[in-house]
Amino acid sequence: MLLQINYLIRSKQDGKYLVARMPEQSGIEASYLLVFQQDYDALSYINAHGQEFKDLLTVETASPMQLKALMARWKYAGFGIVKDPLLPDIQFVA
Repeated sequence: MLLQINYLIRSKQDGKYLVARMPEQSGIEASYLLVFQQDYDALSYINAHGQEFKDLLTVETASPMQLKALMARWKYAGFGIVKDPLLPDIQFVA
């Protein structure tokens, strides 16, 4: 698990990561960082759901330790592991 590489989609314009926003029970919106298990899954997601933004997005790698730091820095509620980028099928973890 420690050597597993994860892939994230990031904006070239402002440096923000691709997230899923979901309302919490308190009515406040929570952001979940979208994580891909393969680089081609991240690229497929861009091609399927953000074709018009493909020149503005990049795919980055992140280790589990880097993910932990990103979660703390950006105050994400959790992350979403994208199982199928075309549907998309996402498993959310808080």
